[in-house]
Amino acid sequence: MGKKIWKPGTFVYPIPAVLVSCGNMEKSNILTVAWTGIINTNPAIVYISVRPERYSYNLIKESGEFVINLTNGKLAYATDWCGVRSGAKYDKFKEMNLTKEKAEFVKAPLIKESPVSVECKVIEEKNYGSHTMFVAEVLSIDADEKYINEKGAFDISKCDLIAYANGGYYALGKKIGKFGYSVEKKTNKKKRNIKGRNRS
Repeated sequence: MGKKIWKPGTFVYPIPAVLVSCGNMEKSNILTVAWTGIINTNPAIVYISVRPERYSYNLIKESGEFVINLTNGKLAYATDWCGVRSGAKYDKFKEMNLTKEKAEFVKAPLIKESPVSVECKVIEEKNYGSHTMFVAEVLSIDADEKYINEKGAFDISKCDLIAYANGGYYALGKKIGKFGYSVEKKTNKKKRNIKGRNRS
């Protein structure tokens, strides 16, 4: 069987489902965003795309700052709820029992329950029609200490991160490889296997 042709649309999945906090410690809101990602490495540049009619749009536009909070299984319900309720009517931190945490470089609060919070400063805005893309420089990565091992490395496999795909939320599956494993020298693989057997 061949591939069926559909009309053009947004079908690049899976993608992150993140909670974006904005405003300040007194007047804040949480926006669920799936249209987000990485643009550049050095300097670290990311983006979020927001509909202008969303309550958070003006908060981000006025402050020029926001925080991307990664989500996990425990935050799945809050992630969905914050995406379908308006900050104009609800205090989302209060309704979802989420904790505001002071950021180091932006006025927007971090979400304490998130395993990783990314402090961002807007450097450019682009309107593409339905959404405005806020391009932002990453000022800081705030990682929960419970996911950092004794060597100081962040173990993302323990975060239970979730993703969004075609209207659904999904838990990430098991790790099936690492960057560069397809071209790794076989001798290195053999050495690691031998060391592993010796320790067992």
